[in-house]
Amino acid sequence: MLAADAASSALGIEVSDIGPGRAVARMRVTGRMINGHGVCHGGYVFLLADTAFAAACNSHGVTAVAATADITFVAAARHGDVLTAAAAERVRYGRSGIYDVTVTRPGGGVVAEFRGGSRALPNGLGG
Repeated sequence: MLAADAASSALGIEVSDIGPGRAVARMRVTGRMINGHGVCHGGYVFLLADTAFAAACNSHGVTAVAATADITFVAAARHGDVLTAAAAERVRYGRSGIYDVTVTRPGGGVVAEFRGGSRALPNGLGG
């Protein structure tokens, strides 16, 4: 799944430390990601968190997609920051799961908190 993720790849997102129900993704904030307020556009922060979420909820070998997602922006990210998104599974039940992702910047400051709900697809079918 990650090898075919053109959106994350185009932004230079690297996913590491994948294990059952967890994953870590990193992204450097570039000049093209800066909004009119001079900080990283929230859509890029969301995409980073969503990528970590996707890696974590697909770590069990079953095709899973997002059913819900919500993000709370806590602090601004700035040009040059290397953001880290750490995803952790909270619970899996039936074909569903709940995952929390914390996005931080250098020094450990929290940028955003993301919660995603996953849904495993029957027979691994997409669409």
